[in-house]
Amino acid sequence: EGNATSRRQKRLALRPAFCFGRIILMKEIIIFTDGGAIGNPGPGGYGAIIFDKENKKVIEIGGSEKNTTNNRMEMKAIIEALKNAPAGAINVYSDSKYTITGITQWVFGWQQNDWKTKNKTDVLNKDLWQQLIDVTSGKDIEWKHVEGHVGIPGNERVDVIANSFARGKEVVLFNGNSEDYNVDLVSMKSDTVKVAKKSNAKPYSYISMVDGKIEKHSAWADCEKRVKGKKARFKKTFSKEEEEETIKTWLNEG
Repeated sequence: EGNATSRRQKRLALRPAFCFGRIILMKEIIIFTDGGAIGNPGPGGYGAIIFDKENKKVIEIGGSEKNTTNNRMEMKAIIEALKNAPAGAINVYSDSKYTITGITQWVFGWQQNDWKTKNKTDVLNKDLWQQLIDVTSGKDIEWKHVEGHVGIPGNERVDVIANSFARGKEVVLFNGNSEDYNVDLVSMKSDTVKVAKKSNAKPYSYISMVDGKIEKHSAWADCEKRVKGKKARFKKTFSKEEEEETIKTWLNEG
């Protein structure tokens, strides 16, 4: 029975997954991030854990800035984690509602309004929002908000990393096999994790790639008709810039 279960798990691991943006193999990447600044503003630090489940690889990263804010360090942690993450179905766990809501909802309106808020003021942290848009473009990401300091091991660990960097304390960052890692990155109570809602912003376009050929569509029905039943990539974009960046990413990835 044990061997049968093992074979079934292997088949499931290789089963194609249909998700909005691409058809991929079920290679799951788990990311935990945190960041903060002492005094806000003040000296800050960020930390992240990147777990490649298929290859059983865990990497911890972190960094610091002399004068920054909590929000900037939260954003920086996610940006750096995504830069270092392998391709796959990425789950980002963060306790920053500001960052998650911003990247899943607010940025689409800001881009359309030339980076102005509803009150016609400049969007704060524009430089990092643009970096976050760049590193998320073309990636399959599910954003998950976790409550801070409720005993989630991954969240607690990145908090330690971020705090250590902010205070200038030495911290040993792990880089190795997940079997040698003593932090549980999988077990979480369901009531401590909330999946971010998708934006209701009007799409700019739909793009698809089949057999290496990319096409743009004004309606989802046309895009769906082209990709249905095929090994394809497809994505809904919310601005000309996002459309161009996604196409560029797809072409570079082949």
